[in-house]
Amino acid sequence: MLNFTDKAKERILHYLDLQQGQGVTALRVAGTQADPKLFLAKEGDRQADDLSQEVAHEVRSFTLLVDPLSAKALKGATVDFVENVISSGFRIFFPSPTWDDPLAQKVQDVLDKQINPGVASHGGKVTLQGVKDDVAYIRLGGGCQGCGMADVTLKQGIEVMIKEAVPEIKDVIDITDHALGENPYYQAAPSDGHSPLKDRA
Repeated sequence: MLNFTDKAKERILHYLDLQQGQGVTALRVAGTQADPKLFLAKEGDRQADDLSQEVAHEVRSFTLLVDPLSAKALKGATVDFVENVISSGFRIFFPSPTWDDPLAQKVQDVLDKQINPGVASHGGKVTLQGVKDDVAYIRLGGGCQGCGMADVTLKQGIEVMIKEAVPEIKDVIDITDHALGENPYYQAAPSDGHSPLKDRA
C-alpha cells in the first residue's frame, strides 16, 4: 500500500516504543493526497474493514493500518521523515508523473528536488499540469491552496527557482482555484470577488 524510507521506519519504531506502555501497537495512516495524517493506534482502534501491512525494518517490523478509502487515495505514496534547519517531521510524498516532453520533465525535476520538499513543511504541494509555448502551468495543493501568501510564494519562490533551473521557461502560471482551499497555511484576506489568477488561467 505505502512505502517507507529507512529514516521514517526508525522514527516510527522509536515513537511506538515510547508509547508501548499506553497500549500503542500500530501506525495508522489516513486522509487524502492533499491532507494525509499519521496516528499511533492501539489494538482497540482497529476497525473490521482496515487493511493491514507489516512494514519491516532490519530485524523488527511494525503494523500499518489503513482504512479502505485512505488506502485508495494514498496508494503508492512514500512516508519519509525530514529534518532540516526549518522544520522536522513526517512527510508523505507521491509518485511524480514522467513527461514525454523533455522541457516538462525538467520542470518536474525542479518541483521534486527543490520546491516540494520546502512547501511540504507547510503541508503544501505544487503539481505541474503541463508546459505549453514555454509556459509552465502549475496547481497548488494542501496548505498552499487558498493561502494568503500563495502569490508571493509563486512570484518570489516557485517562479524564480523554475526559471533559474530551466531558462527555456518564460512564465509560470498558477491555475489553482484558491477559493476551494480547505486548509490554507495563511488565511487569505477577504476577497472582493475578483480573482487575478482565474483571469489569467
